[in-house]
Amino acid sequence: MAAPDTTLEAECLEVALEAARAAGAELLARWRRPLTVETKSTPTDPVTEADLSAERAIREVLAARRPQDSILGEEGGATGDGELRWVVDPLDGTVNFLYGWPSFAVSIAAEDANGGLAAVVLDPVRDELYSATRSGPPLRNGEIVTASGCESLDRALVGTGFGYEPEVRALQAQVAASVIPRARDIRRAGVAAIDMCLCASGSLDAYYERGVKAWDIAAGTLICRRAGLTVRTLEPDGQLPSGVVVAAPALIDELHALVS
Repeated sequence: MAAPDTTLEAECLEVALEAARAAGAELLARWRRPLTVETKSTPTDPVTEADLSAERAIREVLAARRPQDSILGEEGGATGDGELRWVVDPLDGTVNFLYGWPSFAVSIAAEDANGGLAAVVLDPVRDELYSATRSGPPLRNGEIVTASGCESLDRALVGTGFGYEPEVRALQAQVAASVIPRARDIRRAGVAAIDMCLCASGSLDAYYERGVKAWDIAAGTLICRRAGLTVRTLEPDGQLPSGVVVAAPALIDELHALVS
């Protein structure tokens, strides 16, 4: 196995940090102010000028710093054909943002053919910045974070989320109802990237959600794995879309079986 390219990892992390801060500034400038709101897939799937301006800010940084790379953004789609790809969610938690709930994030990951190289998740309101590289530790504001290592579902605080389509939500509610009596409790923050970072830092013991997209979980996946957690795919089952489940190795099998 080739040695990790720590120079590239460090460069990508630096670029991701700059892009996340630029996007965070755009979001805070519009936080709790009147916004133009449109919808995408359903009435519960909004997009605002804050989403769009934040992604523009990210793309401007990437164009200046890494013009040879490709980008997959939630709002701007896929652009470029570089071997290194940036996976960008400029505003994870748009509904929270609209309602003035102080829980939303900027999520940025750099990936190559072998997976994540560098990842950043920024919570602009709390000024908390989670980050990791392929060969480095998971960090929160520069300090190493540690996952809980919970080994028993009945002691686990589990995060989850719900999709946009009513029929999918109804099925997800049934799954959540099966988890509640087996776990310590459930939390639903509405921000996949933050949920994954809370797992990496021990504030959640596990997390699962269906209907997440690559931009929702790319950064969180690398951060969780660098914290020693197992990240698995939830395969689609004909009624529910694919998803993700995250937990410590001793807990992952039990939770995966329950939410599959």
